[in-house]
Amino acid sequence: MVLKLAALVAVMAVAGCAFVDHRADRREAQAVQAHPPLGQFVEVEGKRVHALVSGSGPDLVLIHGASGNLRDMAFDLIDQLDERYRVIAFDRPGLGYSDPIDGAADDVFTTRADSVAAQARLLQAAAAELGAERPIVLGHSFGGAVAMAWALERPEAIAAVVDVSGATMPWESGLGTLYQINGTALGGAVVPPLITAFAPEAMVEETVEAVFAPNPVPEGYADFVGAGLAIRRDSLRVNARQVAGLLPQVARMRERYASIDLPVEIVHGVADTIVPLEVHSARLAELIPGANLRVLENVGHMPHHTTPLEVVAAIDRAAARAGLR
Repeated sequence: MVLKLAALVAVMAVAGCAFVDHRADRREAQAVQAHPPLGQFVEVEGKRVHALVSGSGPDLVLIHGASGNLRDMAFDLIDQLDERYRVIAFDRPGLGYSDPIDGAADDVFTTRADSVAAQARLLQAAAAELGAERPIVLGHSFGGAVAMAWALERPEAIAAVVDVSGATMPWESGLGTLYQINGTALGGAVVPPLITAFAPEAMVEETVEAVFAPNPVPEGYADFVGAGLAIRRDSLRVNARQVAGLLPQVARMRERYASIDLPVEIVHGVADTIVPLEVHSARLAELIPGANLRVLENVGHMPHHTTPLEVVAAIDRAAARAGLR
C-alpha cells in the first residue's frame, strides 16, 4: 500500500511538473512573439549581444536596470536623444535577448552570475564593434553599477558616465523576498517556472507601479517594455542571481571610485525607495572627484521617464565636460 501511494505521488508530481513546464513554455512563446528584438545582434567572443542603434552624433550607450531590457530605454528616451547623439541601447548579458557570459543560465541549480565588471567588459567590446570607441555611458539602477564598472575596467574606452538612480554603493537593508529565494540554488530551480506559468497580469502591473512610485506609470509603458520577457524562467534566474551578487561587488568598487578621472553626472530622485538616494548617489558623489549630483524632488526610481528632460540635461552636461559638444 505504501509503495502504491508513493508511486501515485511520484506520478502526480511528474504530471504537475509537465503541466507547469507546458504552461511556462506557452507564456514565454507569447512574450517573445509580442515583444521581438528591436535591434541587431553583435557577436563578442561567441556571445550575442542585442543592441538598438539610432541617430548620429557623439556616441551614447544606454544600460538598463534589473528585470529590464533595452525597451525601457527605447520607450521614450531614445527619441529625445537621437537627433544629437548616436544612441546605442543594450540588453545586458542574460536579459532581454543578450546571451549570458558564462552560460550559467543553462544550470538551474547554480548561483553563479555574470559580474558587473564582466558585463561592462562585454558591453564595451560590443560598443567598439559598433564603432563606439569612447562613448558616454548612461546606466540606470543596476545598470548604474555596470556603467561605473565600465569606468573602472575600461577607463580609456569611456568619455563620461551618467548615473541615473544607480545602485553603486554598499547597503545594509536586505533584498526582497523573491530575490532572496530565486537567488538560491534550490529556489532558482523551483520558483521561476511557477512564476512564469502562473503570475497574474495584476501582479505584473503592481510590480511596474511599485518601480515608478510615487510617480504614475506612463501610458503604454507596460505594454511596450514587455514585462513578459522579464518573467521568462531564465531571465528570472539570471536577474535574481545578478542582484543577489551585487553587494560585495559594489563594496569592492567603492574603494576604487576615487581613481575615476572623467566627467560623472548623477541624477537621483529623493522619493526613490528602491535605490535610496542617501545610501547610493549622495555617498557616491562624495567619493568621485568632480562628480555632479542632481537631486530631484518628488521623483522616484524612474527619472528617465518621469523627468526625462533632467536626464537629457545631465547627458548634455557630460558631453560638454568631455569635450564632445
